[in-house]
Amino acid sequence: MTATEDHIDRLPVPALTRPTSQAERVAELLRAFVIDGELTPGVRLSEEKLSRKYEVSRNTLREAFRLLSRERLLVHHMHRGVFVNRPTSEDVRDLFSARRSLELPAVRGAAEAPAELVRAVGGAVDEGERARAREDWWRMGSANMRFHEALAALSGSARVNEFMRQVLAETRLVFHVMAAPREFHDPYLKWNRRIHRELARGDVGAAAAELSTYLDTSEQQLVTAFTEMETGSRTPNPPA
Repeated sequence: MTATEDHIDRLPVPALTRPTSQAERVAELLRAFVIDGELTPGVRLSEEKLSRKYEVSRNTLREAFRLLSRERLLVHHMHRGVFVNRPTSEDVRDLFSARRSLELPAVRGAAEAPAELVRAVGGAVDEGERARAREDWWRMGSANMRFHEALAALSGSARVNEFMRQVLAETRLVFHVMAAPREFHDPYLKWNRRIHRELARGDVGAAAAELSTYLDTSEQQLVTAFTEMETGSRTPNPPA
């Protein structure tokens, strides 16, 4: 698959039902595609194809592009068009700083979280394990995104949930640098299970300690990969 607008033909056409503006609904749709790995760094987004595919005006689409550009998910190149952004090692560090500020307090305060929110964390782990059984490594990565989204949701804050989705969308772009998704994601799936197990038994301190080490390890692994790519000692992973 090449990083061109032809990628748009492969995107699904879900219903746009959220009670917000049309531009915000389209932005949420495209953000979800990034989180699920459907849109990868460097892919060009064609206004013509997207407006036709999702039956929205070009003005609506441009407003959605502006929203996602502010979230660093898209970038406009003069005379070339709009592209999915390519993160840098500095972006990795900033993203993990944001993730710590969102996920760790939510986990530490989860002792009083509703049972259904804790079950959602376990459900995301179950989803990842099913994807691993199918050897669907990118779907396993998508399940990992939902796991971290569920961790932040333990806070019970709609604003935290909204910000977390933005952060996770950019984090998913970062993951595309890893050339071996199975080797990258598999150890963290096992870690996800340990974190959920601690949450399920009410030991939020142990869950937070596991998560803190987890985030440190993941950040270092990704920063190393990006630094190697930026210094020319390795080539970037091509779009999936």
